[in-house]
Amino acid sequence: MNFVVPDLYPASAEIFVAVMALVIMMASTFARSVARPLAYYLSLATLVGAMFVTIWTMDGQVSFTFSNMFISDLMGDFLKLMIYFTVFVALLYGRGYLADRNIDRPEYYLLSLLMTLGMMVMVTANHMLSLYMGLEMMSLSLYAMVAFDRDSARSTEAAMKYFVLGALASGLLLYGMSMIYGATGSLELSGVAQSIYHQAANKTVLMFGLVFVMAGLAFKLGVVPFHMWVPDVYQGAPTAVTLMISTAPKLAAFAMTMRMLVYGLFELAEEWQSMLMFLAVASIVLGNLAAIAQSNIKRMLAYSGISHMGFVLLGLLAGVVDGDRHFALNAYSSAMFYAVAYVLMSLASFGMVILLSRAGFEAENIDDFKGLNKRSSWFAAMMMFIMLSMAGIPFFVGFFAKLSVLQAVVAAGYIWLAVVAVVMSVIGAYYYLRVVKVMYFDEPVDTAPLRAPAEVRVLMSANGLAIAALGIAPQALMSVCAYALLASL
Repeated sequence: MNFVVPDLYPASAEIFVAVMALVIMMASTFARSVARPLAYYLSLATLVGAMFVTIWTMDGQVSFTFSNMFISDLMGDFLKLMIYFTVFVALLYGRGYLADRNIDRPEYYLLSLLMTLGMMVMVTANHMLSLYMGLEMMSLSLYAMVAFDRDSARSTEAAMKYFVLGALASGLLLYGMSMIYGATGSLELSGVAQSIYHQAANKTVLMFGLVFVMAGLAFKLGVVPFHMWVPDVYQGAPTAVTLMISTAPKLAAFAMTMRMLVYGLFELAEEWQSMLMFLAVASIVLGNLAAIAQSNIKRMLAYSGISHMGFVLLGLLAGVVDGDRHFALNAYSSAMFYAVAYVLMSLASFGMVILLSRAGFEAENIDDFKGLNKRSSWFAAMMMFIMLSMAGIPFFVGFFAKLSVLQAVVAAGYIWLAVVAVVMSVIGAYYYLRVVKVMYFDEPVDTAPLRAPAEVRVLMSANGLAIAALGIAPQALMSVCAYALLASL
């Protein structure tokens, strides 16, 4: 058997991040006196370097390497750039929070880079083995990060719940993949697609495999009925880790869903779309109704995130109608735009929670935002932008994200789905507007001025303004999402 040397050029960014993770591990071991700042700044430099490497290697073509296990395309490159940006911002937001609680250790930054590497592998996987390897690298890093505050019983409990349920979901996904392999004789996603297209697959075994794969994907997206871990983990984890969990992994989960369902199982679109329909409706309904009852803002945002992932699934289920695939590009690009918009909003929302927290105090309750306008009218305005955008009120990026998905759903003929989504969005606006009401109309419990590093204040302001700016001019981001998918599908 002749070994074919793979083309390493398309995987340059992944190799760079892996090497830098090893460098940070060694540097932190041998330079203990400056390990914390060294690991932090090297991690930020790694993310910036990976961004330049990805842009440098981006050619707009679809190419394969590592025996077709790795795919390089514009969708993957764009999502990788968004992942770098998201993790970079999350590290900047979270450093002060971690330092106040004496958990600002170099291992946190190493785990962040390993998580990033896992997400990069997921985004560029064309093979079920590489997809699963990336998923486990990301998941194991997140389990450790949730339990990073070893002195906190709540964090330890959250990590155990996340680990046990995550292991169960990974088992379901792996079992589904094995059944798809048994039905098609291939683990390569393009090979699976070819086998199904030529009707060479065992349809019964394939459908069983699809059900298990859908269960695994639903857990990673955090949608009903596999959502049980989301509110508990969001509340129990340190807020800096909650910020990490709620943002970049959603992009990786979206990419995994696209690779598995659209790239590998597109010929079964009508079957998996009906499953997505149940997941989407249940997530939007339960997420919005459960969020109303929450007084803890991290749990509220967790249930809110479940409903937002339901909207992403709405875009994915509107791609094929009665065998007609003309809706696919518009539907999938709207789902991708929604995922990116949600990540920007989630970054800002948990960034504000961190901004209000300080040593010995967690700003986890909605009442902690009382009278924020009197403490800082500027950051109260930023939080208002975030809440209005999440509620889907014009003219913020969240409104156009919802509008683009609803247009795709209506174009596909699912009028009743659009009606349900709009009604639940109106109901969901209550708990977002409640935060705005508390900030502007209630008396502050704490009158201390907000204290945060200058870079966090600047970044938080830029994040809030970006949500408003993308609401005024969303077309550029929409076009990038559509072009990336057009060049990749």
